[in-house]
Amino acid sequence: MLYQIYEAQRAITEPFADFAKAASKLFSNPAWMFSDTSLAHRISASYDLLYRLGKDYEKPAFGIETVEVDGVEVVIHERIEMDLPFCELRRFKRFSDNSATLETMLKQPAVLIVAPLSGHYATLLRETVRTMLGGHKIYITDWKNARTVPLEKGDFHLDDYVNNVQTFIRFLQEKHGNCHVMSVCQPTVPVLAAISLMASRGETTPLSMTMMGGPIDARKAPTSVNNLATEHSYEWFENNLIYRVPTGYPGEGRRVYPGFLQYTGFVAMNPDRHASSYYDYFQNLIKGDDDATEYHRKFYDEYNAVLDMDAHYYLETIETVFQKFKLVEGTWEVRNPQGQLELVKPADIKNTALITVEGELDDISGSGQTKAAHTLCTSIGAADREHIDVQGAGHYGIFSGSKWRTIVYPQIRDFILRYQPQPHNSIQQTSQPQPALAKHTPVSSAVDPALAVAIAKTAAPEQAKAFKAGTKPVAATKKANASNNATAKKTAKPIAK
Repeated sequence: MLYQIYEAQRAITEPFADFAKAASKLFSNPAWMFSDTSLAHRISASYDLLYRLGKDYEKPAFGIETVEVDGVEVVIHERIEMDLPFCELRRFKRFSDNSATLETMLKQPAVLIVAPLSGHYATLLRETVRTMLGGHKIYITDWKNARTVPLEKGDFHLDDYVNNVQTFIRFLQEKHGNCHVMSVCQPTVPVLAAISLMASRGETTPLSMTMMGGPIDARKAPTSVNNLATEHSYEWFENNLIYRVPTGYPGEGRRVYPGFLQYTGFVAMNPDRHASSYYDYFQNLIKGDDDATEYHRKFYDEYNAVLDMDAHYYLETIETVFQKFKLVEGTWEVRNPQGQLELVKPADIKNTALITVEGELDDISGSGQTKAAHTLCTSIGAADREHIDVQGAGHYGIFSGSKWRTIVYPQIRDFILRYQPQPHNSIQQTSQPQPALAKHTPVSSAVDPALAVAIAKTAAPEQAKAFKAGTKPVAATKKANASNNATAKKTAKPIAK
């Protein structure tokens, strides 16, 4: 019933929002003789604010049309490579008429970015994608709004998420020989499970996996998100947060966790910050600060656009990740497409390098939650893992904004290139040989003693043979990036050097 009430309220509000938009334009129209008065500015700003508060926010577009590759502008063509019932695999294909640039792009690593399915659309990672496109072939998981998926398509479970990720990895491996995987926030858990299961079966696993700000071990430094999950029972979530999609949508009748409830939770975490942001927006409208108002619009067009999640997936994620901690307890079994249960064993991963990223001020995934992946993946050699602590960065700061561009990305770029077997482009040139990747050095003091013991027991020399023989070493980056990398090193805490 709550979903129906929300839809009724939205239907009633929409005409008033449209009126407010028209009124705002009327009072700011230069053709009107009083439009340049202080009173007209204030009235126009008030109507504009009412419109922003009452409008319906739809899924935004990525809108990435061009990027620079080694100083040359290339055109981006966004297209769907695979279309599954609950997810599209989206590629950002790059085009150029510069032959040298084409050769450079051909040699660059293929990266699968697994976007969160936790309320927002994949476009939340727009800046992540834009930055990565300068040095990588980029694919991203674009999860669908569950209310748009007809019931005949079936349900969507956490197991299906894991299986979808494996499907996408195999697709990239077939197309490019192999790939690298990056997961941001929520997908760190199912991505680690997907790669673990592939390793247990003896399948080829990705060359590297990057895990950023995710709840690998949600017991560590619990945040308000973690506390909410532990303070209520599974039944409470099912009885209070699950509703059926109302009529008028393709997914009519599907049980979902509605996006508007998730959005309410987002705002409730920092209500003062959002209220202040809207007040500043109103003041900037009156002052005519176009840059500040446009920044606010772009941010909230993204932030306010939310999607519904299938009830099975949402409830299973709550139970598996935040209540029973099945991944770190070693009790998580995933049902494969053939209907068989398989135990998730991260220790089986041997041939995939690992880098984790955490923000000092992350209020969604607390300190240590992502780094816990190193404790689980004990068969990955110490020399083939790193951890980055980003000082002064919140949750969103580790994958967007200046700290992402100048601190996090350069290190991730270099880490990926270290395990890319093809000759590198001009981003990194090397002619000096380096020691083999499997030459493990002692674990640094940043790692727990228990982890050091575990690695010492499991890191056998023969692991070196598992990495591609053609893997090339990493050399120094271009001089233009030296200052950024210097800053990055100050904040990074490698697992081993």
